[in-house]
Amino acid sequence: MSRISQCFEALSGQRKTALIPFVTAGDPQPSVTVPLMRAMVAAGADLLELGVPFSDPMADGPVIQRASERALAHHVNLLDVLGMVQAFRTRDTQTPVVLMGYLNPIEVMGYEAFAARAGDAGVDGVLVVDAPLEESRELVEILRAAGLDLVYLLAPTSTAERIAKIAEVASGFVYYVSVKGVTGAGHLDVDQVAAKLMPIRRMTELPVGVGFGIKDAESAARIAQVADAVIVGSAIVERMERLADTPRRIPDAVCDFLSDLRAAIDGTLGS
Repeated sequence: MSRISQCFEALSGQRKTALIPFVTAGDPQPSVTVPLMRAMVAAGADLLELGVPFSDPMADGPVIQRASERALAHHVNLLDVLGMVQAFRTRDTQTPVVLMGYLNPIEVMGYEAFAARAGDAGVDGVLVVDAPLEESRELVEILRAAGLDLVYLLAPTSTAERIAKIAEVASGFVYYVSVKGVTGAGHLDVDQVAAKLMPIRRMTELPVGVGFGIKDAESAARIAQVADAVIVGSAIVERMERLADTPRRIPDAVCDFLSDLRAAIDGTLGS
């Protein structure tokens, strides 16, 4: 059983919803990332989603686009990101880490080399935004053989046929995009999310995480009532952006926010 599966199983036994923060590796400078990862776990994060900086992050809104630009200004690449995960693992062997990014850096490294290096570094799962299932069979097979979970996105527009195909190959958890558009966009309608999760749950036993549009403790608590995981990215990265010139303040600011989210999510227990 993977670290991701173990994490969700433990949370299910406690009737808790996972909190998954997203940050871009190397933002606003490389020295921030590993201490921030550790601090987020201390603040209540159950899994960590680490973005791999990319020059054309098409699924991301302006906030996370700028985070990639800041990281790329320091020449942070995929190999650097794997090094950050490896450094994180020297003190934390339990918290799952999922890399989220785009196919090009993986192709440049090579599928087999990436899978081997990611596994050695302590990566648990991979979400490749622009690798549709129909065109990534080779990548799927290589990642699965390396023991890496394959996390896939589902959207409000996903058809029943699409959901069924994703359910056949996904592992770890499924990531449901709660709004149409890029990260940080749109209005979050929890009733619509709940309605869409019903057919997804009929087709997979995997936990379902919900992200995009979760901006504060109130929206996190509402999503926690219908999802297995609350995924928060732009709201965190936006706080980091404000403190980009004073990076030493970032861990405390992010962790204060995460602590509020954790308290709100846990407050839904039994409700």
